[in-house]
Amino acid sequence: MKWQDSRQSNNVEDKRQDNTTSMGSMGNLGALIPIIRFLLGSNIGRVILVMGVVAYFMGYNPLALIEGGSTASAQKSVDSPEEKQKVAFVSAVLAQTEDVWCKIFSEQGARYKEPNLVLFRNAVSSKCGFASSQTGPFYCPVDQKVYLDLGFFDELANRYKAAGDFAQAYVIAHEVGHHVQNLLGTLENIQTLKSRTKSQVEQNALQVKVELQADCYAGVWAHYMGQYKVLEDGDIEEALNAASAIGDDTLQKHYQGRVTPDSFTHGSSKQRMSWFKKGFEGGKLSSCAFEI
Repeated sequence: MKWQDSRQSNNVEDKRQDNTTSMGSMGNLGALIPIIRFLLGSNIGRVILVMGVVAYFMGYNPLALIEGGSTASAQKSVDSPEEKQKVAFVSAVLAQTEDVWCKIFSEQGARYKEPNLVLFRNAVSSKCGFASSQTGPFYCPVDQKVYLDLGFFDELANRYKAAGDFAQAYVIAHEVGHHVQNLLGTLENIQTLKSRTKSQVEQNALQVKVELQADCYAGVWAHYMGQYKVLEDGDIEEALNAASAIGDDTLQKHYQGRVTPDSFTHGSSKQRMSWFKKGFEGGKLSSCAFEI
């Protein structure tokens, strides 16, 4: 994927450092409990606790002593050449999605409102609630932002065996696809339909449609990457491999040894690949229409 000469988006929010201290502190919470109990057992201990609370509200981290320099090492990691390249890549891909969807919306006589993409580490708080890295990349329709922990790319390559820069770009384009759905009113319509049924199976089926359409929109973006001469040999295969690797049936078979289609929320590997191809081959919004 030829992304190095692409423009950089101005809509990337880097909050990786915001979480370094808070998550490091949370990770040490278990170790703190016996210490707190010990300090509460004496007058001087209680004084130390009060001083710690005061220090916290003055902007100091009283846990720094037991974190063993983890904050400094994390800061160094954020500033590493490898991390900087990842951020540049994400910014370039986001800019590409902006160019594509601005063009498509303009052709429809509409204005595309660009989403922000928030980079975080370990955990993040959005207007849709608190999420850890285990949630994976996600889109919050309330604040209209995409959330991504860069560590997911390593997980994509190592755990899911879906390596490659275009596999990573597909993930971003998929989440931006949810933003497109939000702007078009699709997410609101689906949520209304979900509220009208108590059947979890029916709600899951509706969610699958949402996810498959987002895959299709990622394919539309990839279609334009071909027109813009960004694609290289093997790129589409990387995206299809990623779509297949994170299909519900593939994941269920791997983690629970059996497949239960009624519990699917994102679609099977075959479906995800098929809908990405629909968008890639059609290259239009209408290519991704689905029936409810």
